[in-house]
Amino acid sequence: MFKRRSYKWDDGRTLVLNNSTLIMGILNGTPDSFSDGGKYNTPTAAIAHAREMEMQGADLIDLGVESTRSGHTHISVAEEISRMEALLGPVLEATKVPISIDTYRAETADYALSHGAHILNDIWGLRYDPDIAAVAAKHKVPVIIMHNQNDTNYGDIIEDMKAFFFASVDIALKEGILPQNIWLDPGIGIFCKTGEQNIEVMQRLGELTAYEYPVLLAPSRKRFIGAMLNDCPPDQRDEGTVAACITGLIQGIDMVRVHNVDMHKKALTVADALLRGEF
Repeated sequence: MFKRRSYKWDDGRTLVLNNSTLIMGILNGTPDSFSDGGKYNTPTAAIAHAREMEMQGADLIDLGVESTRSGHTHISVAEEISRMEALLGPVLEATKVPISIDTYRAETADYALSHGAHILNDIWGLRYDPDIAAVAAKHKVPVIIMHNQNDTNYGDIIEDMKAFFFASVDIALKEGILPQNIWLDPGIGIFCKTGEQNIEVMQRLGELTAYEYPVLLAPSRKRFIGAMLNDCPPDQRDEGTVAACITGLIQGIDMVRVHNVDMHKKALTVADALLRGEF
């Protein structure tokens, strides 16, 4: 059920998916993200937080500089690259783990990957920018393909998600992205799914992890978790996020994307030992 992958980059950084659930720490270099916007959008703050997450056990760090919360304001490519330029180099210099770049624009991805980033995390599943798959193929990096769409209209939601993934994987393969460099993300908690739909996807994750591609789960502090906790604010949703991540782990997910690395490292260490039999 659990996948096996091993990556090594020219700068010596490695990422091995084997006997434990990988933890991706979230680094929001944005002024307006729903949970911690404005906290880490300066080099000094970004460096400190990246180092803290690495120390707490993050296997990789996901750097994004444009908020994707509901109702967010789009920024230009030039602004996105400018924000990335301010943070990427300092974070790379300050850490030893791989850095994933959260962008759906080919020009930004090319800039970041040309300047040392290791992984592309595309919230539009290679669909928003027709050139982004070719950029990822050129740089020979792992790509996280997230499910997304413009509305909440589905037939059978998992079957519709499968169709989306099949099409996006086909785009990736045709552009020359290697199969071992493809990851999937069901897009939990984003605007294209209602609370009820998020819960159904969480209950049926095993239908997605059954395929050959590793699956990233990113429920951290999302609204549907808050709704189950009496509409508590984002910074009080970490325990609920742990429950969601372990629900995913039981169904075979391979990596989690979270804000609170320390809490998840402790919880998933125990869950991995119990479920995978590795101590």
